[in-house]
Amino acid sequence: MPPTPVLTPAPRAAHDVPARHRLGAVLTGDGADFVVHAAHATAVDLCLLEVDTDAAVVSETRVGMHGPRQGVWSAHVPGVRAGQRYGYRVHGPWNPGEGLLHNPRKLLLDPYARALDGRVDLGPQIYAHTVDSDLVPTSPASPDWQPSTLDSVGHTVMGVVTGDSFPVVPGPRVPRERTVIYEAHVKGLTHDLPGVPEHLRGTYAGLAHFATVDHLKKLGVTTIELLPIHAAFTEPFLARKGLTNYWGYSTLSYFAPEPSYASPGARAAGPQAVLDEVRGMVSMLHEAGLEVVLDVVYNHTCEGGMDGPSLSLRGLDNLGYYLHGSHRPAQYVDVTGTGNTVDFRSTRAVQLVLDSLRYWVNEVGVDGFRFDLAVTLGRHASEFSSRHPLLVAAATDPVLSGVKLISEPWDVGPGGWQTGQFPEPFQDWNDHFRGTVRSFWLHDPSEMSRGRQGSDLRDLATRLAGSADLFSNGENPGGRGPLGSVNFITAHDGFSLRDLVCYDHKHNLDNKEDNRDGTSDNRSWNHGFEGPVVEGLNLGPIEVLRRRSMRNLLATLLLSAGTPMILGGDELGRTQQGNNNCYCQDSPLSWVDWDLEPWQQDLVATTRFLVDLRHAHPVVRPDRFATGQVQAEDTIPDLSWFRGDGELMDAVAWHDPHTRVVQMLRSGRLWGDDDLLAIVNGTLDQVEVVLPNGHDTDWHLAWDSTWAVPQPHTLPFTLARRVSRAATAGDLYAAAGHQGGEQAGTGPAGSARSGAEPGRRDAGRPGTVDCRQDRPGDTTNLDALSLRVYLSGERLAELSTARR
Repeated sequence: MPPTPVLTPAPRAAHDVPARHRLGAVLTGDGADFVVHAAHATAVDLCLLEVDTDAAVVSETRVGMHGPRQGVWSAHVPGVRAGQRYGYRVHGPWNPGEGLLHNPRKLLLDPYARALDGRVDLGPQIYAHTVDSDLVPTSPASPDWQPSTLDSVGHTVMGVVTGDSFPVVPGPRVPRERTVIYEAHVKGLTHDLPGVPEHLRGTYAGLAHFATVDHLKKLGVTTIELLPIHAAFTEPFLARKGLTNYWGYSTLSYFAPEPSYASPGARAAGPQAVLDEVRGMVSMLHEAGLEVVLDVVYNHTCEGGMDGPSLSLRGLDNLGYYLHGSHRPAQYVDVTGTGNTVDFRSTRAVQLVLDSLRYWVNEVGVDGFRFDLAVTLGRHASEFSSRHPLLVAAATDPVLSGVKLISEPWDVGPGGWQTGQFPEPFQDWNDHFRGTVRSFWLHDPSEMSRGRQGSDLRDLATRLAGSADLFSNGENPGGRGPLGSVNFITAHDGFSLRDLVCYDHKHNLDNKEDNRDGTSDNRSWNHGFEGPVVEGLNLGPIEVLRRRSMRNLLATLLLSAGTPMILGGDELGRTQQGNNNCYCQDSPLSWVDWDLEPWQQDLVATTRFLVDLRHAHPVVRPDRFATGQVQAEDTIPDLSWFRGDGELMDAVAWHDPHTRVVQMLRSGRLWGDDDLLAIVNGTLDQVEVVLPNGHDTDWHLAWDSTWAVPQPHTLPFTLARRVSRAATAGDLYAAAGHQGGEQAGTGPAGSARSGAEPGRRDAGRPGTVDCRQDRPGDTTNLDALSLRVYLSGERLAELSTARR
């Protein structure tokens, strides 16, 4: 590859821009304004590129920019229109030992480019320093690196000037208490979805197709959270293995959408059409009543470590955009595990993120963001602060404070776990919820089946109640409330729901890292056999228990106080064959398989039922933390916990790892709703449970996790599982001490057990109108490892009157 001639700065443009605060390329009047930040440059050339029908560069016009003024360079160019391809060449000192990597032979992408054309070809041309055929620096020590003499034009992407487009349909603005999040990948969700035309599968248009929307709406989710759709570039170490960064957590541009997810027609029509397809997708999802939240990766870029390619930020201002070691400008501080970290002490880095976020809300119409490795965004170099300028700015911005802001509250740096520490209005992914629920339903039973001990109920109860230990603190009394917690069992990284119940160990050999990648802390349980069960090898019992465990996990997620997130495909029982790190698998391992067996269709029905139950009953989704006390205009505590014998939990029971049966009673009075009674049996045995009293009503069975599919008529199951009755409705009501009204202060357990007749079977006597539903004080049995849900029904007093 011959070297290119030495480039000298181009003559400066005849016109400058009137205002330099608006970075990027903006059409104005007779042309376009171009503004870019390059603080240490001595000159910057704007490169206007012409391409042929194959997007190959056929000509380049260089225009010198005015500056620097506070690190900013600018030029107004008449005659520029939408569709113009462009990039920047930056002149300046070459001193790798001091972190200065200017090389004008490298065409650099404008960080503010709204659309892209071309592609990045992995090769020596995209590196600012000289590399060998393996892309390794020719000098081992960075101070000795020599500037590359190869031109990157034709081997890297170009920015594209965009024009006006149609208005985006406004979003539904779903309130937190009604939000159910569905995490999905644009390509993976629809790649094999029947009903979506083949040419639209795996695209933005396919995501908005009726077949996709119909599934999401029937499922009951309100908000689809998309894995990154910012334009990305696969890391060299993956590309050399023939793999790609399928998830997209390797961002090339914070403004431009990933072109490969656009339909063939949009790609053929050009970059503006790609952007319009994204905006059209958002509009159509909004019309269907669905919100769109983007997973965004601002903590690092695809440029990797200091020895990585020079595509954009590194060539513009390496020292300003990236976090370097103290007094060691040639070394990056990596708290993201990717080779580089964006330095959010930098005003320009903060501005870049805020401008990007506002653009996606104002111009593309999205409804919120999930911030990958969000702790990095709040770091002052090594220290995290919930009052970091970037976090405060986002929380108080007139545009951003009105959309969903969700943090992944960790990174790999010191003090990297900060769950519960982000400011309002951020919501945090709650990894404590994930770990606790997996442990209770999977890891503990696995241990117990081997004769070892499981955990007690304290942590599970804390998660069911909204994780007040994490979210009750903050600037406002009561903190962010339970809805500040985004509860999840599974996410894109880790086992799918199906694999949690089928594998004890990760199986990641397809990632070509000798199974070293991916976490080993899965807290999963294969239920006695690793992987798919071979026909004839005890298939029935193992599969029955696996599927019940899946239902237990889903129900715990959707009954817990907080904001639930479902991993796309979990409702179908999607498997990744034990791979818990499919980030590089653009293959059937990652694509949702819509060819469903009967048990998978039943799981879809179960998920729909549980989501519908949550929507229908505010008591299932409380917006404030319970106190355990009787609230005004109520007669029972807002939240009570009972043992299996119907008595209140005490300190001994809470701390006893052998006590794994608990009844959670939420009063519905605060929301004008029914009371909710959820009974958990975390033991390996069938147990008998005495039902507690709520507001002196009977208990209507809503759901039991032993059901393969929700039952439209639950009374036969109720009667079959009933062991004994406490009393008739009238006897119970009288025994509770009532004389025509509720008596405040009556102990729930005491009233439930008053007048009990142990051993008495349900009479169901002919000729009476006795309550056939379960009542307070009744004894029922629950199967091993199961969860049951009741809602309060008719008042016992009314049932008593009906009898008389």
